[in-house]
Amino acid sequence: MTSAFKAYDIRGEIPAQVNVPFAYRFGQAVAAQQKRKSAVVGHDMRQDSPALAQALIQGLLDSGVDVKPLGQCGTEEVYFHTDNSGADAGLMITASHNPQNYNGIKMVLDGARAATQENALGPLEALVYSDAKFPLVTDYAKRGKLSAQIEKTAYAERLLKQVEGLALKPLKIVCHAGNGCAGPIIDLLEEHLPFEFIKVDHTPDPTLPNGIPNPLLPEKRERASRAVIDHGADLGLAWDGDFDRCFFYDEHGRFVEGYYLVGLIAQTMLRTHAGGTILYDPRLTWNTIDAVETAGGIAKVCRTGHAFFKQMLRQEDAVYGGEMSAHHYFRDFSYCDTGMLPWLAVVAELSANGAKLSEMVEQRIQSFPCSGELNFKVADTDVVQSRIADHFGRLNPQVEAIDGLTMAFDDWRFNVRASNTEPLLRLNVEARGDAALVARMVKEISGIIHAT
Repeated sequence: MTSAFKAYDIRGEIPAQVNVPFAYRFGQAVAAQQKRKSAVVGHDMRQDSPALAQALIQGLLDSGVDVKPLGQCGTEEVYFHTDNSGADAGLMITASHNPQNYNGIKMVLDGARAATQENALGPLEALVYSDAKFPLVTDYAKRGKLSAQIEKTAYAERLLKQVEGLALKPLKIVCHAGNGCAGPIIDLLEEHLPFEFIKVDHTPDPTLPNGIPNPLLPEKRERASRAVIDHGADLGLAWDGDFDRCFFYDEHGRFVEGYYLVGLIAQTMLRTHAGGTILYDPRLTWNTIDAVETAGGIAKVCRTGHAFFKQMLRQEDAVYGGEMSAHHYFRDFSYCDTGMLPWLAVVAELSANGAKLSEMVEQRIQSFPCSGELNFKVADTDVVQSRIADHFGRLNPQVEAIDGLTMAFDDWRFNVRASNTEPLLRLNVEARGDAALVARMVKEISGIIHAT
C-alpha cells in the first residue's frame, strides 16, 4: 500500500490509505514515538472527518495523552490553540483542497512548531506502518483526559487584534466559503467589524454540493466573481475547506493571483516592522523581491510547503512569509499560516489609503506579469523536468534547485516542480513587463511537457 505520509503532512484516499484504524494507530504512535502528553485535535467539514477525529482522539486517550478537542474548525485554529493552551501537539483532520475521497492529518508540535520529516513525520511513518504493537493504558486513572471543547473566544480576539484601533471603512465584502469551515468564523467576527458581508456557499456542508472548495482552480472562481459584480462589492474573499488559504477578488470581480498579494501584504507588514525579513517561495519571485526591497525589508527564499515556512520563519525570526498558493504566515501568529489575518491586513490597508484593490495591484501585474500556476498530469515528473532542463540549458540560464527546477533569464524565468500532495507537475512562468512573452513561453514549455 502506498504511504499516506507526504512531505509535510498526511494525505491519502478513503478508505484504502486513511481510515478509522489508521487514525487510531496514528494517535497511539504520537504517544509512543513523540512522547506527547497533551494534544489539541480538530477536524474539517468532510463527511469522514468527525469519525477520523474521534478515532484519533481515542488512540491518544488510550495511550495516556490528554486531549483538548476543537470540533469542526479551521486548521489555523489548531495551530493557535496548540500554542495558546500550551499543548504538546496539534492535530487537524483535513485533506485541504484534495478530492472528496481524500482525507488526512496536519500536525504541529509544542508552540505550533512545524512537524517535519526529521522531527516527527519520518519516525511516525516508520512506526505506523510497522508491526509494532502499542501498549494500551490498562489503568483507567492513567488514561488521557478529555477536556471540554475549546471555545473560539481567544482565537477571535487574536484575529480582531489585527485591526484594533484602526479606522476601518464600511466596506462591502463578498465571502465565498465554498461550504467549508470559514463561514462560522466570519459570523463570529461580523458583529465586531463595520463591513457588510455578502455570504456565498456560507454554511459548512459535508456533502460539498458545489464540489471541493479550491479557488486556485479557475472553474471554482465564477460564483465569487459574479457575486462581487452583482452586489457592487469592494472586494471578494474565498477560502479552501480548512481555510488555511485566503484568495482575493478585486472590485471588478477579477481574481487576484496570490503572488501579488504576497508583495502587498509584505509591504503592509514592513510599515510597522521596518527592516524586517520576509520569506517567499521560489515559484514566482521577482515582484515579491522588488516590493520587499522597495519597502526596506530583507527578502529570503524558502522551499514551498507549510512545514518549511514555519521552520524557516522561526530560524530567521521573519515578520511574514507568503506563498503564491495563498498561504500566508505571520510571526505573531505562532509563525503559522492563517486564512483570516491576510484579508484583515488588506482591508486595513484599503481603509487607510482609500485606494481600490485593483489600483493596489495593477501596476505590479503590469511590471511582473505571470502565468499563475498551471498543472499537468504526467507519467514521470523527473523525466519531464530533465527534458525541460535539456531544452533550455543551451541558453545558459541561471539555474536554481531549491524546489523543483528554476531557470532564470534576463527578461523571464520559470519554475517547474512536482506536487508534494498530488500526482501533478506544476509550472509557473513570469517576465519583466511582457505578458506576451509569458504566454509564448507557457506555450513552448507546455509543448515540451506534452511531447511523447
